[in-house]
Amino acid sequence: MILFFIKKRTRFLMKTISKNAFTLIELLVVIAIIAILAGLLLPALAKAKSKAQGITCMNSNNQLTMAWRFYAEENDSRLVASGRWPMAPEWIGGNWLDKNNPRKSDNWDVDFWIKGIDSRGKKIRNRGNLLYPYAGNSTEIFNCPADNSVGINNKGKTVPRLRSRSISNWVGGPTWGNSGSGWRVYIKDTDMIDPGPSNTFVMLDEREDSINDGYFVVDMAGWPNGSQRMVDFPASYHSNAAGFSFADGHSEIHKWRDKRTYPEIKNGNMQLNVSMYNSPDLYWMMEKSTRKMR
Repeated sequence: MILFFIKKRTRFLMKTISKNAFTLIELLVVIAIIAILAGLLLPALAKAKSKAQGITCMNSNNQLTMAWRFYAEENDSRLVASGRWPMAPEWIGGNWLDKNNPRKSDNWDVDFWIKGIDSRGKKIRNRGNLLYPYAGNSTEIFNCPADNSVGINNKGKTVPRLRSRSISNWVGGPTWGNSGSGWRVYIKDTDMIDPGPSNTFVMLDEREDSINDGYFVVDMAGWPNGSQRMVDFPASYHSNAAGFSFADGHSEIHKWRDKRTYPEIKNGNMQLNVSMYNSPDLYWMMEKSTRKMR
């Protein structure tokens, strides 16, 4: 009797399931609708993520530029140098990133980068991050959140690289020989009279396969008639745009117009110092860099 009841109940359930189940056509329609919705939503989500990263990037650039200004205020208005030369101390003390060698300590060793202390605990002369104490002891603001490049530390662990930002060679120096003589190099913040603080960029995000030292070169050769050579390449993380900060403290995300500015990212280091005549992007950076002394 019990067995008869189970069989009868089973047949009833099977009929119910068969009546409520999807047909193949209905299932395909549901899958198609899901695919269409995903196609509509994913680009919007990607765009929202890119915008959020851009906002974070600008905020970090603002904080880092404030640290740059605080340093000058405590050092008789003298600016940190973007690269190594006798006129001023280099802002990141010889830190040299190398995408061809992710195990290089400059890519990942925080203590060496910040304090210039090597793995043996020895302080290396002229090494260390001069802006770190003025940046609230924060390491995150030196790196754009959209930069996905990595280093491999001494434990074999893959970690984010320490820095994606560089400083203009005209801000703190040294100069660039190919540009010719007579260009303003801003040694003190009071030197920024032309093109003025609001039109002189200090820091920017540099491409992960271009960045090496903290010295971003803008070759002024050809100004004001046009551009000639792109020495270092800016980043293009934010939908073919890069974050810039200016001497007056404001930051912005600048969109690139010339495809030559954002070639495909290389696995290793890219070719630098290449001809780039009549580039609107390079011309924009030249316009925001320096002027001839009068």
